[in-house]
Amino acid sequence: MSFREINQKFLQPASQTVMILGMVALCQPWNLFLHRYGLTIIIAGLIGFIITTHIGPGEADAEEADAERVFDVSDHREGKA
Repeated sequence: MSFREINQKFLQPASQTVMILGMVALCQPWNLFLHRYGLTIIIAGLIGFIITTHIGPGEADAEEADAERVFDVSDHREGKA
């Protein structure tokens, strides 16, 4: 399993979950510790999400996307391959 697959299956959903838990921690009134650090938890999840979304698809995935692209006649007339 490559790092990109691990990123898509585990890291991105984990960072989204951390952001959601931070929102819950910020809005709950029972635990002062969670309320105090709720915004910090949200920001940590947001930073993790930004980092994980900037990890793009691998070269094989990009080649498959190019192969699945529909041929456009206007691309051919302009000399594009």
